[in-house]
Order: sequence, then structure tokens, then C-alpha cells
Amino acid sequence: MLEWGLPMPKEYSPFTPGQPVPIEFFVGRAAEVARLKTALNEATSGRLRVAFLSGERGIGKSSLASLVRFLGERDDQVLGLHTFLGGVTSLEEMVRRVLDRLLKESIGKTWHSKIREFFGNRIREVGLFGVSVEFGVSEKDLTRLVHDFVPTLRRLVERLKEEKKGIFLILDDINGLASSEPFAHWLKSLVDEISTARERLALCLVLVGLEERRQSLIGHQPSLARVFDVVDIRPWSEDETSSFFQNSFCAAGMQVEDVALRVLSMHAGGLPVLAHEIGDAAFRADKDDRIDESDAWAGVLTAADIVGRKHLEPQVFRAIRSPHYRAILRRVGTAPFSMEFKRSDLRGGLSLGEAKVLDNFLTRMKKLGVVRPEPEEGPGYYRFVNRLHYLYMWMEAERARKTGQLGHLVKSWL
Repeated sequence: MLEWGLPMPKEYSPFTPGQPVPIEFFVGRAAEVARLKTALNEATSGRLRVAFLSGERGIGKSSLASLVRFLGERDDQVLGLHTFLGGVTSLEEMVRRVLDRLLKESIGKTWHSKIREFFGNRIREVGLFGVSVEFGVSEKDLTRLVHDFVPTLRRLVERLKEEKKGIFLILDDINGLASSEPFAHWLKSLVDEISTARERLALCLVLVGLEERRQSLIGHQPSLARVFDVVDIRPWSEDETSSFFQNSFCAAGMQVEDVALRVLSMHAGGLPVLAHEIGDAAFRADKDDRIDESDAWAGVLTAADIVGRKHLEPQVFRAIRSPHYRAILRRVGTAPFSMEFKRSDLRGGLSLGEAKVLDNFLTRMKKLGVVRPEPEEGPGYYRFVNRLHYLYMWMEAERARKTGQLGHLVKSWL
């Protein structure tokens, strides 16, 4: 059901694969939300707060940041700017996107005229009747804005002081910038400039990325280790995953049988990105507004291919297309649920041809960052670097088992 009590039309899926989770379907994360809300409240009183929202791929980092932004705008009267920086490698482009996001967020708001005055002649209309606009500025001015970013934020807060108590700035998808030494030094300078100034700035800055991105920044600028308040997102619990599926199907006026719920929850593995793909596939497979076991399995098997094509890195997906490599990966997936595996266990269930390429396979997967050796566990032990890769292999194994391609290999694990 929607918030106002009406069921969604059947043709409208309650799942949003590949997009941040809608607010009404958000589950769990109470502790993480509370930490970010506390940081935001402290920032509105004039204390700079800098957080790093981390977690493995598909865990829902962007969705959580989006939720806290919504709550901050609703409850704390802040200006929320959620800026996605995919592909950005320069400070100039980062600043341009932040200010462009500010301009676009102001459209339709009572304070839009103040933002237009704030930008002056740097606004370029790109749509009819000024409905679509963008921040247009020369490279020379962008370079100046990089150096004057803090004063620019101060002027912005002053101009909007009657409407907003501060700024909640989210820098999301920072992969390109995290490997940039200039960005690391710029970030440290921004913190120092704000912290040592006599005039306070109501700013809560949140960076969103993988843990290795944070480590990369610290590698370039070790002092950042003391700057970040790290908020690490864990996978959903089994109860949280079940609640997500129950709430989502209920919103579409559909029932879920208990056995179907167990199949869906087990294969989602606590990752929201997989839960949305599986749930959406099951929703589309259903014909009677009741998700049964066959619908659930249809969702899992359909989602396996979708996840591989959409969410695996292109080089990883290409590397596993060979029949021998896929047989090895499915062998990993048939093991009892574990992110770890032993080389000797894999080799014992492979054909002669597959066994011959096993070491090449492991070398290739290490090079691509899919698995890593676990020497403390003993020789020949490996671990998947992130849960998404493992769960994809598991789903692939289930798909092969369901279509009879694994035969005796699966039975050897039962």
C-alpha cells in the first residue's frame, strides 16, 4: 500500500532496480540514519561535520544518503545537495556539478530568485521557458571557484539564512576523485579553512564510496584519517530483507507465501541491489497477485542474468563468459553459503579440461579484484572481495541447477 492507503496498479512495480530506494520502501539502517542526523544537527549549530558513508557495492549507500537528505530538509530546514560525481576526475568539474545541482534544486522553490541573483549571469537556459537551466561558467572562473569554494558556501548560507539553517552536501560516486591527490589535499584544506575561521559555517559534508576509496584518500593525505566520521553500512539482516519484500509486495496489493519469501530473502543475501532485481523479476513473473515459490524462483533465475550484465564490472563479466570459467564459478556457488572457498574443494568437482584452467582462472579473478588469497586460513584459501560477486555466482549456480546443468556436482555438496 502507498502512504495514503491506496494499492499500486499492477503494472507499476514497487521495485526500483538500479535506482535509489524510494523513501516509503526504506527498511533498517536506524543506527546509521541516527548518526548522520546527529552530524547534521551539529552542523546547523555551526560545527563542521565530515562523514564518510561506506559499504560494499549494492549495499544501499546512495539510498541512505538520499533518505537522510530528505529527513534533513523536512525536519532541520537544511539545503540538501546530493551530487553524483561519476566519471569526474577534476576539482573544477566537481565544483561545477555541485553548483549546477544547487541551481537545479532551487527550481520551483520560493528561494529560486535568490539563487538566480546569487549566480548572476552564470545561468544558461537550456530548455523552453527557463524550465531547464544549468550553471555555465568559464574554465578560468571554475579554477577560481575551486579556491574560493568555502567563501562561496558562506555567501550562499548568508543569502538563504531566512529559508535554510545550513548545507547538507553529499558527494556521491567519488571513484575518480578518490584516486586524485589534488582532491585529497583540497579536502583537507577545506576542513582546515572552515575549522580555523572565526566565522562558523553550517556545513555537513558527506562523501559516499567504497572503503578502498577512503583508504586511497588517506594514502594521499594521511591527516584525513582524523577528519572522517566513518559510517559503515552492513548487509540487511534476514528479518530486514523479509520486511522489505513483504512491504514492497503489499504496496502493490500482492501477497507473498512464506516459502517464496524465504527463497527471495535467501538469494538477496542482504544486498538491496539484489533484492530489487529479484523482487522486480518475481513481480513480473507473477500472474495472480500472489507470489508463490515458482514466482520466487523465476525471479531469482531471471535476476541472475540481469545482475551479471548490469552490476558486474564489464571486464569481469567478459572474463567469465568462457564455458570453463563459468563452470568453475558455478562450482563455487554450489558450496554452502560462504564468501570463502578452498582451491582443492573446487578442483575435486571439475572436469579434466576445467581443472587445467583452474589456476589461470584464480590468477585472472585475483587480477580483476574478484577474489583474494586468505593466507591466514592456510594455503589455497580464497575469499570473494565483495558480496555482490559471490551472490551472483550463487545465483548462477542455482540457475544451472534448476536447468539440470550441474547434476552430480550439486549432489556432492548435499
